[in-house]
Amino acid sequence: MSLENQTVAADLLLLEALKVSPQSSVAAFLLLLLIYIFILVSNVGLVVLIFCSRSLQQPMYLLLTNMCINDVFGATVTVPHILRDLLSVSSQRYIRYVDCAFQAFCVHLHASVSHTVLMIMAFDRYVAVCNPLRYAAVMTNRTVVKLSAAAWTSAFVLVAILVGLSVRLTRCRWVVFNPFCDNASLFKLSCQSVLINNIYGLGYTVVLLGSSISSVTLTYLRIAVVCLSRKNQALNRRALQTCASHLTVYVIMMVSAFIIVVLHRFPQLSEHRKVASVLGHITLPVLNAVIYGLQIKEVRQKIKLVKCRPKTVF
Repeated sequence: MSLENQTVAADLLLLEALKVSPQSSVAAFLLLLLIYIFILVSNVGLVVLIFCSRSLQQPMYLLLTNMCINDVFGATVTVPHILRDLLSVSSQRYIRYVDCAFQAFCVHLHASVSHTVLMIMAFDRYVAVCNPLRYAAVMTNRTVVKLSAAAWTSAFVLVAILVGLSVRLTRCRWVVFNPFCDNASLFKLSCQSVLINNIYGLGYTVVLLGSSISSVTLTYLRIAVVCLSRKNQALNRRALQTCASHLTVYVIMMVSAFIIVVLHRFPQLSEHRKVASVLGHITLPVLNAVIYGLQIKEVRQKIKLVKCRPKTVF
């Protein structure tokens, strides 16, 4: 191997792209591009709408801005890279190792923040339904800012350790069997023992998913008990409306994550896993914008006002 090739092997990695036929690559590119544009416009639009409207500057909507920002962040980390690779030949799908590690960090940060923010949103719904008289005192804007900072900081620390354990390993391979980099892609490049990585990865998963599932489950069980005990149909209907959006997003996120984890256990389904990974990074950002933007009454009213404003006769 020449010195040039050795340098390429040491500093560059080759990403394995999605298996798309040349005839379908342009159509796939345009479809993914349109979805990405929708994610940017809808989520950024919601954030601007919330910050520009005093009536929407409430704890629930401030938490929603966290989800929107995280969705734009998660999609931007992966989608532009996939768009580029859809129209590239294999010899052009290189990524520097440093960039791969950074992308892996961002991918897992996005996933972790999705869980931590949804846990806070579950707590917000719990206080709103079970202790409505104390809601204004408990869920102040300052509290929301502190909880949001805790959500991002805890996710940052957990993911930094996760990816740091993989970066420390020496590399003996240079092909990433995924359309984008993640932590598994990093430590699979090494021929060293990854026992520590597996132990921490398992602990990371248990802490994140365990706390997420248990907190959301207990929260909604408590909400269900309160709704059944007070037997007030009007209040129960309102509680269902306020919780339905959050619970729908959470269930979809957990199902998509479960599918990807299961597909990882079957190497023969690697192509299905790659497609599921891509869909996992674009489905939730799209659904979050649609579910929260169209099903929350106040946001829907603001969107209608914005749509009707250009029709005003001077």
